[in-house]
Amino acid sequence: MEVEEMKPAASSRLKISEDVIISIAKLAALDINGVAGLGGEIGKMSKLRKKGPIKISMMGDVAAIDMKIVIKSSEKAFNVAQEVQNAVKENVQNMTGVPVARVNVTVSGVVFE
Repeated sequence: MEVEEMKPAASSRLKISEDVIISIAKLAALDINGVAGLGGEIGKMSKLRKKGPIKISMMGDVAAIDMKIVIKSSEKAFNVAQEVQNAVKENVQNMTGVPVARVNVTVSGVVFE
């Protein structure tokens, strides 16, 4: 029996689960004033799944994030979506080290209070 030699740490790899990126993106978006929820699921926690309101596409080691948000009627959709883009990109990059190429935000609904 032959023992395989350990490779040096420099060639090791770190992987971040897409579920982790989705969780960070979700929390960052929901933290923005004016966001009522994600996708069409208002008032309940959405499960982290591929068909949910947040989708991650990996291009090599770079992430592209697509998400759907629901905004409050008292807010301007453009401003809220722009804040979500910035917050999601910054949080994902800072917390995971994964570069984010883009964050596409679709306003899929409005909640009237």
